[in-house]
Amino acid sequence: MKLLIVVDMQKDFIDGSLGTPEAQTILDNVAAKIAAYAPESVFVTRDTHTPDYLASCEGRHLPVVHCVAGTPGHALDPKIDAALAAVAPDHIFDKPTFGSMELAERLRPLANGNEPVEIELVGLCTGICVLSNAILLKAALPEAEISVDAACCACVTPQSHDTALAAMKLCHITVENEGQEPWRH
Repeated sequence: MKLLIVVDMQKDFIDGSLGTPEAQTILDNVAAKIAAYAPESVFVTRDTHTPDYLASCEGRHLPVVHCVAGTPGHALDPKIDAALAAVAPDHIFDKPTFGSMELAERLRPLANGNEPVEIELVGLCTGICVLSNAILLKAALPEAEISVDAACCACVTPQSHDTALAAMKLCHITVENEGQEPWRH
């Protein structure tokens, strides 16, 4: 069984309050990756905050309001949203923090099956939410083959992206297409 996890491909991380040029360059790659999977094999996370975000621990450390539920910045990028049109609503996880415990718990029973499990992650931001979800999934499904497609990820800076990829490799998460990120060219 092979699954795709699309992490936080939301407006605020692409061209909104925390957007980067690098994030904008991965849209086509991520949409193509989604199209390569059956809709029932795709799961999505959305960073989801409340209007009092700045009073939270995260808000005190990162004082940039972003991904507030119900705002345009919380929405998935239109290209990504279109690619995800056939994905069931129960495969979309709103998460109040970097990693989705709910997603990890939902997928954990797969570890009890006879079929090998492969999980691929793509999305934003490599060094925060992609990394956090990859580590949570590795903890929940220790025998699963977990990978990250570097050409479908971006971070706050290219350096933080590279640091996150190195950290994931240390945790036995395979990094694919490293050096092929569209923003490197």
